[in-house]
Amino acid sequence: MMRLPIIFILLITLTCNVNAQNNAVAAGEKLIFTASYNMSGILTDLAQVNMETSEVKTSKSTLLKLKCTAVTYSKWDNFFKIRDLYESYVNPKTLTPYLYNRDVNEGSYYKNMKYTFSPSTNNVKSIQKRKNNNIEHKDLKINPGTKDIVSTIYYMRLLDFKSMPVGTKKTFTILFDREEIKGLITYLGKETISTAIGTKSCYKLAIGSSENVLQGKNSNYLYLTADENKIPVYGKFKIPVGNGELKIKSASGLKN
Repeated sequence: MMRLPIIFILLITLTCNVNAQNNAVAAGEKLIFTASYNMSGILTDLAQVNMETSEVKTSKSTLLKLKCTAVTYSKWDNFFKIRDLYESYVNPKTLTPYLYNRDVNEGSYYKNMKYTFSPSTNNVKSIQKRKNNNIEHKDLKINPGTKDIVSTIYYMRLLDFKSMPVGTKKTFTILFDREEIKGLITYLGKETISTAIGTKSCYKLAIGSSENVLQGKNSNYLYLTADENKIPVYGKFKIPVGNGELKIKSASGLKN
């Protein structure tokens, strides 16, 4: 069974295969979140999640680096220590991924996964490394539009919710642990909520996954600001081992 980090379970299940140009995400953006989990009936702040973007120049082109990290607060490290890194190097105009790196440290569990995408041929070269230094190379064939977990998170912000009728459903595909995961979002309309960065009018999304990771109806939502940036500000999720929330703490360097 695939292992999906609790901190990112909400975030990975959001995007769809549509053509869109990037008018929402720029280099220099930094979003900070608090991740909470229900422990013995009490919603407890366990970790900080950072999402950052930067510009990277290569000999042939300029790429946008998308970086996500999850770190448990120090007082919880003895209980369950998380030090996760996810990063993707993408085309800055379309957010099409070229390189992906995932480095997961959760308790005694460790895995590093690297993908090199070839968008023109829909091929991916993958390298997996385990804690015992066992390295495994594998070439994959993926469907057009399939993305890694990080570029997926950012790509959802390119969707045109403004012109979407309420109830619109979109399907998507994510490459995770060398498998393509099918998912679904449903646009539920606008809702105004209070956040740490102010009261925000938001696009409300219901999310689901074919992998039975997210549990129950009316249990998994994400709120994106109803502006040109469409940043995630609040998430609610339920998984087989419990439920939790993701709340924005600060936002800086926004494109719009």
